[in-house]
Amino acid sequence: MTHTGRAGRVRVERRLVTARHGAALLDRKQRIMADELDRLQLHADGVRREWEDQAREAAMWLRRAAALDGPTLIQEAAPVQPATVEVRWGIAMGVSYPVDAQCVPPEYPLPGGSSALGYAARAHRVALDLAVKHAAAQRAVALLTAELAATRTRQRAVENRWIPRLEDELRAIRRKLEEQELEETLRVHWAAENNKERGGFR
Repeated sequence: MTHTGRAGRVRVERRLVTARHGAALLDRKQRIMADELDRLQLHADGVRREWEDQAREAAMWLRRAAALDGPTLIQEAAPVQPATVEVRWGIAMGVSYPVDAQCVPPEYPLPGGSSALGYAARAHRVALDLAVKHAAAQRAVALLTAELAATRTRQRAVENRWIPRLEDELRAIRRKLEEQELEETLRVHWAAENNKERGGFR
C-alpha cells in the first residue's frame, strides 16, 4: 500500500531508517560469521590432517598385527559394545554448531598376542577420536556456511529491493507533497489577486 500525505511520508521515512539499520546489522553479522567460518575451516583442515596421519599409523600397526597375530586375535581384541560420542555445542550470531566432540570408547578386552596388536588398538582409538572431532568440525563449517549464505541473501534483498522500493515511495510522496504545496500557494496567490481586483472595483 502506498502511503500519501505528510503522515505517510513520516511512516515511510521511519521504515527506511529501519531498513538501512537492518542492512547494517546484516552486514556486520555476515562479516563476523565470515571471520568465524575462516577460523572453523582452518581448524577442520588441521583436524583432518591429524586424523589422516593417525589413520595411516593405525593401518600400519594393523598390518603388522595381522602378520604377527592373525585375524582371530584381532577380532578377539575388538570391543563388543559400540563407542559413544559426546558433542559440545556453541553459538555464534544466533547459529548453534558443534565446537568440539570426543569419542568415548567402550571397555576393550585385554588384547593377547604381540605388542603390535596393542599398538594397533591404541592407534585406532586415537584415530576414531580424531575422526569424530573432524566430523564435528565439518558439521560446524556446513552450518555456518549455510547461515552465512542466508544472511547474505537477506542483506541483498534489503539493500537491492526493500531500500530502493522505500526510497522510490518516499520520492513519490515528496513529489506529491511539493505539487500540493505549489497548488496551495497558487490558490492563495490567486485568491489574493482576486481580492485585490474586487477591491479595485468598489
